[in-house]
Amino acid sequence: MIWITDTNMTETSISLLSILVGIISVNLYAYISNKKQFGFTGNTIIGVFGSILLMKTFGRLGFTPTDVMMNHQINIFPFIINLMVSTLGGILLFLLATYLYKKTS
Repeated sequence: MIWITDTNMTETSISLLSILVGIISVNLYAYISNKKQFGFTGNTIIGVFGSILLMKTFGRLGFTPTDVMMNHQINIFPFIINLMVSTLGGILLFLLATYLYKKTS
């Protein structure tokens, strides 16, 4: 395990960073794939909820913000997994929303 010491990040800031990564990844994915039917605001909302949904669903596996922060130190491996799961959650919810949008119209 790799540890970084003397950081001021708390569990709350790691949670907010995870949500921000979800927002950025969905908007970036929508821009790259030219699927802009939800707009910036819709993509942002999808990124927030997708990130939170997947983090809460799979958080018991050991990469929640509480597991990432141990005695005010960041454990790098769970932190990277946390950010990757946030990205994946946002993009998966975006793909689901796109599929449902096309199916209903």
